Amino acid sequence: MDENYEPAQTDGGADRVVKDNKKKKKSWDYDKEIGRLQVELAHLQAWIKKAGARVVIIFEGRDAAGKGGMIKRITEKVSPRVFRVVALPAPTDREKSQIYMQRYIAHLPAAGEIVIFDRSWYNRAGVDRVMGFTSEKKALRFLELAPRFEAAIVESGVILLKYFLTVSEEEQERRFRRRIDDPVRQWKLSPMDVESYQRWWDYTRAYDEMLRMTDSNHAPWWIVPSDDKKRARVNCISHILQSIPYERVKFDAPDLGKRQKRPADFVEDRSIRHVVPNAAS
Repeated sequence: MDENYEPAQTDGGADRVVKDNKKKKKSWDYDKEIGRLQVELAHLQAWIKKAGARVVIIFEGRDAAGKGGMIKRITEKVSPRVFRVVALPAPTDREKSQIYMQRYIAHLPAAGEIVIFDRSWYNRAGVDRVMGFTSEKKALRFLELAPRFEAAIVESGVILLKYFLTVSEEEQERRFRRRIDDPVRQWKLSPMDVESYQRWWDYTRAYDEMLRMTDSNHAPWWIVPSDDKKRARVNCISHILQSIPYERVKFDAPDLGKRQKRPADFVEDRSIRHVVPNAAS
């Protein structure tokens, strides 16, 4: 599928390049491809349940890089009891007194579950560090310990996948301004988003060090370029499916049998009921 995005190879000049690129873009049907991948996610779900597998998928990245849309496309056609999304709020005073990883451990998957972290323990290396919610000493200690913590998760039999979504300065600003102008998106723009916009380079330094120090053979980081959201979704979901050794499970269709007959003594309830009016024109 990626070949549809490569620059056209041509010796016929700029016009030929534009024409070939348009043809390639036209030949790539996002809705069809994402639909196909969602079918495969349903097959993955069936295998996860049958095999009792445990999977953790971490999504980190720049603000407005498309993490929410990515997770939505992954989960919209599967069961929330198998694909659990964890997006933890700010820690309570009690949680602040605990070992840092403690509240995340409680959300790790049991058999037959995929847990998707919409941001994760890597908050400590990103927003907590940049915004001063944790000390520099604690942030660096986290970066040293995280690979060991993840090694323990993987050694226990959990499949761990980590994705970092990137977005350019220009595209992030375009998306932020779109949120400002669109009432149905304004809720997405938080004070922390504004800070991340203003402190782009502080976050760049923090993320660069995080990726460098916590990339490992047992839990590597996978970078997802996300200026093109549709391309990012297709590429990332494809990679998830390729990274989990699932097999298609035969679906045993149930026999619905026959519906019972209406009882001869059944009397329809005539009491007043409040029916939602039809608002469709």
